[in-house]
Amino acid sequence: MSFIELYELPILRWVHIVAMVYWLGGEWGVFQTSFHVINRKLAMAERRRHMETAYRIDILARTGIIILLPLGMHMGHIWGVQPYGGGFLVGMWVFYAAWLALCWAAFAKRETDLGIKLTKADEAIRYVVIPAVFISAATSLMGYGPFLAEQGQQWFSIKLLIFSLLLVIGLLLRFIMREWTTMFRRLDEEGDNPEVEEILEKSIRFGRRLAYIYWIGILTVAFFGAVKPM
Repeated sequence: MSFIELYELPILRWVHIVAMVYWLGGEWGVFQTSFHVINRKLAMAERRRHMETAYRIDILARTGIIILLPLGMHMGHIWGVQPYGGGFLVGMWVFYAAWLALCWAAFAKRETDLGIKLTKADEAIRYVVIPAVFISAATSLMGYGPFLAEQGQQWFSIKLLIFSLLLVIGLLLRFIMREWTTMFRRLDEEGDNPEVEEILEKSIRFGRRLAYIYWIGILTVAFFGAVKPM
C-alpha cells in the first residue's frame, strides 16, 4: 500500500477537524470582539484596534469555511458517497485554492477601496457555490443524485445541505464586517456621527442573533460528519 493510500484519509480528516475548530472558534472570537467595536465609550483608536483584532481572527474562520467543502468532497469520494474523483477533484482543489487566495487578498487590502472590491468578488463566488451545494444535496436526498444517499449514506447530503444554509448566514455576517469598514471610514472623515453609530449597533445586534444559529448549525454539521447517523 502506498503512502497516499495509507495516509490520505487520516490527513484529510485531521485538516478537516482543524478547519472546523478555526471556523467555530473564530466566529466566537469575532462575536466577543464586536462588543468593543461598537462601544461608544471607547476612544476611536481603541475601537479600531478591536476591529483589527476581529478581522485577524475572522480570516482564520473564513479560511476554514472555504477549505471545508473541498475537504468534505474529497473524503466523500474516498468513503464512496461522492462518485466524482480524478479530474473533478483536481479542478475543485484548484478552484478553491484560487478562492482562498482571493479571500486573503481581500483581507490584506481590507482598509482600501480595492479591498472592498475584492471582498465583493469573494461574496459573489458564494452566490454560485451556495445554490450549487444546496441543490446538489437536496436532489441527492430525494434520490436524484449527484451524491449517493441510500440508507447509511444520507449523512453526507444532510451535512452539505446544512453547510449550504450556514454559508448563507456566513455571507450575511460578511456583509456586516464589510459595513464596519465603510462606517469607520465615515467616522474618520466626519467625526462623531450618531447616525453611523446607530447603523453599526443595529447591524451588530442582527449579527449576534445570527451567531447563535450559526454555532448550533456548525455543531450539527460536525455531528453528522463525526457520527454519520443516517
